[in-house]
Amino acid sequence: MSFPHLLSGLFWLGALLLAAGLLRRARLWRRGRAAPASWLGLLAAPRRYFVDLHRVVARDPAAARAHVAAAGGGTAVLLLIALNYGLLLHQRWLDLLLATAAALMLAGAALMRARRRPPPARLSQGAWQQLPALLACFALGALLAAALAGGELWLSAAGQGLAAVALLLLTLGGAELALGIGLGRPMKHAVAGLLHLAFHPRAERFAGKSADLKPLNLAAGELGAARAADFAWNRLLSFDACVQCGKCEAACPAFAAGQPLNPKRLIQDLVAAMGGGGPAYAGSPHPGRPAAAAASADRDIVGGALAADTLWSCTTCRACVESCPMLIEHVDAVIDLRRHLTLARGELPGKGAAALANLRHTDTVGGHPLRARYHWAADLELPLLREGEAVDWLLLAGEGAFDMRYQRALRALLTVLKAAGLRVAALGEAERDCGDLARRLGDEAGFQRLALANIATLGRYRFTRIVTPDPHVFHCLANEYPALGGHYEVWHHSRLLDQLLETRAIRVRSRDSAEPLSYHDPCYLGRYNEGYAAPRRVLAGIGIQVVEMSRSGRDARCCGWGGGAAFTDVPGPRRIPDMRMDDVRAAGAGRVAVACPNCTAMLEGVSGARAEVVELAELVAERLLNAGHEPAQGQGAVEREVV
Repeated sequence: MSFPHLLSGLFWLGALLLAAGLLRRARLWRRGRAAPASWLGLLAAPRRYFVDLHRVVARDPAAARAHVAAAGGGTAVLLLIALNYGLLLHQRWLDLLLATAAALMLAGAALMRARRRPPPARLSQGAWQQLPALLACFALGALLAAALAGGELWLSAAGQGLAAVALLLLTLGGAELALGIGLGRPMKHAVAGLLHLAFHPRAERFAGKSADLKPLNLAAGELGAARAADFAWNRLLSFDACVQCGKCEAACPAFAAGQPLNPKRLIQDLVAAMGGGGPAYAGSPHPGRPAAAAASADRDIVGGALAADTLWSCTTCRACVESCPMLIEHVDAVIDLRRHLTLARGELPGKGAAALANLRHTDTVGGHPLRARYHWAADLELPLLREGEAVDWLLLAGEGAFDMRYQRALRALLTVLKAAGLRVAALGEAERDCGDLARRLGDEAGFQRLALANIATLGRYRFTRIVTPDPHVFHCLANEYPALGGHYEVWHHSRLLDQLLETRAIRVRSRDSAEPLSYHDPCYLGRYNEGYAAPRRVLAGIGIQVVEMSRSGRDARCCGWGGGAAFTDVPGPRRIPDMRMDDVRAAGAGRVAVACPNCTAMLEGVSGARAEVVELAELVAERLLNAGHEPAQGQGAVEREVV
């Protein structure tokens, strides 16, 4: 048999093994719940791969170059082998293209290997450490095959020896891909990753939509995920897309604080809970936790593959999601598992259960009387909206209104809005908690009760827009209430302050601040809602130069409150807000501006020496020139859209 025909046979054998392995893995994914998905997603996969995924990969230029060379070259090699030898075309010009693609793939494998000498702590070892060598084998085999197959060299004794080497190298490297998907080895990510992009469980992400949680159908008995089969099938598929690069691990504030959560290990625990086997995990563990019990598709994940504290350590900050080059949604999985713990088992640590009890009995997290929510505004002539009346701006103060420190920020905000001449009113004791904490702690029933009650309340009033200084209230009303029938135009106060400054609806003393000031990005304003620019424009508009922290904007470290972490309070060697204050000090700033009541509370709760914490509205109010004077000219001045 000629060498080209041997190549053809090897290709079709590999394709057959790949198809068999894919069918085997697909049986694991199909154990999951039904989920809407269209085969048209395959048409969107190339754009999602080359654009959406590459945007994330490109944040690490060295990794991007290695990935483009190895993945791009490897894909081209496979296509050219399929054309020239799978279809028996045997064209010399295709061999030349094959040699070029193989050389590119070989360079990519070399770059990957170089980046693993020594490997960063976040990278998994074991089979993943062997992957660059196997890719190099395949590339070198393809290069030799391209050189031999187009001529008569393979007929000589030396040529036959080289042909045998080429076939051996192709077999070694090709086996990783052909068998990897079925055996759960590293190269399964190449197939699972492509399918994951095509059938992504959060397809709206590619249209720039928010990271809203989807409501459970409680009437149908949906109570979250206990076992792998309780996840949607395409979410099980997404777990298999993980490349164990550890970028989520490096971004996670809980992992950095030594709490028992490593997002990379979390995803691998969920892969193990699917069954199907694979190489042993060879990465960083959940800090402070021994290896989990043997995972099984027939037993609950929590108590088997995972410890409950791992889930309760998550701040839902989405730093892991934002950094994941495969666009896996870790937080959605965490919330699904929490829902089962809360709704089916009634198991919450720390003060979580007490907070949910307060919400059930008083509609506030702290158990406060609703009539006390606006006591801070007693002397500021804040009108309460009456049924049948209309107002331009409805102010929702949120739970921060019960905190004496944050009441100063609310007073400052109201002072600015009055100085701008805006028509603002509040609901008074008709304002309940938005339900954010209940939802993040897994109490979907509590969230839906509060949300539906708020939607019914808001339906009795007439207003144009809602403004709130709380990113959690903003996110819930703007992005999660619509699924339950509540549709509103909601502005975070940073956007409104930016508009007032831009349109000169307020006059301020604009002067450079001599003292360095940094800005802390709230997770639910930044990563959840792309609210990075408006707060910085506000600070620039009042003459403050921001000294950015090393982790800011998209990479900002969480304050430690989100996801109810301040209530579950899983201990670690360090506290997340303490680490964030270290970031402020490292930037050389004596003050840090915030735009969230929860961030304010967490950063002001740092023990020992710390930078001064100042709310965005307070900085604007202290520079007002027209406070208490003439109103701004024209209410239409705040109509322009701000990103």
